[in-house]
Amino acid sequence: MPIREFGLFWRREEVDWTPGSGKKNAFRLLGRHGANRPGLAVADFRDQRGIYVLYGNHGPHYVGLTRHQAIGKRLKDHTRDEHRRKWDRFSWFGFRPVLKRTGPGGLRALKDLAEMSTNDPHAVIGDMEALLIRAMGLNNKAQMKFADAREWTQIYLDQYEKFLTRVARKK
Repeated sequence: MPIREFGLFWRREEVDWTPGSGKKNAFRLLGRHGANRPGLAVADFRDQRGIYVLYGNHGPHYVGLTRHQAIGKRLKDHTRDEHRRKWDRFSWFGFRPVLKRTGPGGLRALKDLAEMSTNDPHAVIGDMEALLIRAMGLNNKAQMKFADAREWTQIYLDQYEKFLTRVARKK
């Protein structure tokens, strides 16, 4: 299915968009699935591809789609462009699944973006309905769910160390 991972209503101010220079100091879009080991998973969604929604005081403000650029880059661009003062939250819906293997520091890696095909167009239509319902924060009677996607919770800046320590490999 197109949507594999998603995060709802993440806070803009909980991302350090300009942490310093150099690749080592790049900003992060950290999310978690679960809270404690062994089920805890932490991933950086900065390089995710998919759809994102910016929200302001009056609800959805802007919708964007990323194919070649990362969601993180587009969001960071919007902190400096004509939308900069019009949003304070965002949701993202990613096409790249999170892998079971971990990389440096215990973070889960994202699978490369592959060509998508489906034998079930009804499931794709259901995913699109679920995306709209969740992105708009609607309370439909039949709360549609994605066919095969996991929700990730934003890790706030003051929680980074706590969760990164929990997933780091012990030597």
